[in-house]
Amino acid sequence: MTQRVIVRKQADYDYTSLRKNIFSIFECLTNGAFSAGQRVVVKPNLLSPASEEKAMLTHPLVVKAVVEYLLEYALKITISDSPAMGSFRKVLKEGGYLEALEGLPVQFREFKETRMVDIGKPFGEIELSKDAIEADHVINLPKLKTHSQMLLTLGVKNLFGCVVGLSKPKWHYKVGVDRKRFAQLLYQISKTIKPTITLIDGVLAMEGDGPGKSGTPRQLGVLIGGNSPVATDIVVCRILGIEPSRLLTNTVALEDGIEPDSVVLEGEFDVLRDFRFPNMGPIMFGPERIHGLLRRHLIERPVVDDDLCRQCGECWRYCPASALEKGKYAVRFDYEKCIRCYCCVEVCPHGALRVKEPLAGRALRKLTGLK
Repeated sequence: MTQRVIVRKQADYDYTSLRKNIFSIFECLTNGAFSAGQRVVVKPNLLSPASEEKAMLTHPLVVKAVVEYLLEYALKITISDSPAMGSFRKVLKEGGYLEALEGLPVQFREFKETRMVDIGKPFGEIELSKDAIEADHVINLPKLKTHSQMLLTLGVKNLFGCVVGLSKPKWHYKVGVDRKRFAQLLYQISKTIKPTITLIDGVLAMEGDGPGKSGTPRQLGVLIGGNSPVATDIVVCRILGIEPSRLLTNTVALEDGIEPDSVVLEGEFDVLRDFRFPNMGPIMFGPERIHGLLRRHLIERPVVDDDLCRQCGECWRYCPASALEKGKYAVRFDYEKCIRCYCCVEVCPHGALRVKEPLAGRALRKLTGLK
């Protein structure tokens, strides 16, 4: 099946040109999808409280332009997500959404109620947002960011926000250290939600050790819209100069029968050769009998900058494996328990946590030829 992706260059968040480009993308993709009175959930990336210049959240003016487009169809619009950290109201305020959308007839509603939905083997029934499942349309608005566990967080990964509250770290724990299995979970959730349109905010993106405050904002000047989150993610990989299969959610989709050649691209972009991806060594390698040793001393791990850590408790409260605790000067890790989901890196409000592979681990991999 043909999957259409529209790319528009957008140098900054000047609202006149931003609105024009977003309206153009939606006009190309909607194809009579909307009817007056339908319920629409707009799902931005509302990870945690942060200002616009941090590039952690979907820009509020992107959300505003999308809402103004949808209002032309007399739709009932709700803006929703389930933040990893901080109250929903605080994210809306600090992120500039309340100000940007003031006076527009939309509701802000945090994902709270859930419904059991069968997303397919091997996961079966899982709890997903009732609002997202029962909406007539979901509009998926990710931020183009790096992700210390999954390389990038784009269209498919953004829909993990439809897993409500503390169910997110529970699923991290269930999946464990298997990145590909987590990618399969993300892909099957995205297939279940089936967003009508995915629009990726890559105007001000994030590189380095994202997706939280350890990442570095970078101006990319691009909007990417499509009728499939996998298709938009494939195009982002091309923009960033990497093979689509390097992103594991794409790999899972390709194994499910999606063909990269089926993505019809409209628009032009410049391929980047110097985009800085997160440090991602293998989570586990070698025979199973030495995995305990590897976990404690050799494989990549979250580490703390003692000077930045405030011991605020966000990381140990969110950790699905209970692998962190308060220390004398900074948080302490139990690497035997740590499942390398990097939720702690994601939610740290001070940018004190990052991912690092120990020198001994890098040396061992080079000596053994393991990748």
